[in-house]
Amino acid sequence: MNDTARSVPEWIGATPDAQPPLRVKLRVFERHNGVCHVAKRKIRAGEPWECDHILAIINGGENRESNLAPILKDKHKAKTAADVRTKSKTAAMKAANLGLKPKSRLTHPTLKRRFDGTVVPRSQP
Repeated sequence: MNDTARSVPEWIGATPDAQPPLRVKLRVFERHNGVCHVAKRKIRAGEPWECDHILAIINGGENRESNLAPILKDKHKAKTAADVRTKSKTAAMKAANLGLKPKSRLTHPTLKRRFDGTVVPRSQP
């Protein structure tokens, strides 16, 4: 009898937002020994958890099993927000390096804001 485990092909999502099936989620959980990759602690029985992209898709990660890890549900929202901040900062740095400037949101063709915070027509002194 052969003692080696049968190899299972890696799951790869058909689209970036495809959800991994239950069998893949179980493999991800077992591969990480049930440890949340953000909190770095064991996920207890009955505790809500999700599969998270270690390298977020918006930051160049792929929707595949090897890029997934268990994360506590309450930690997932904060990590996603951090991923979005990283993407925003990276995009701004890339634009600056290319000499592109974001359009100012503070200008208005007919209005201006005074130092005291009031908004008046530009024609007024």
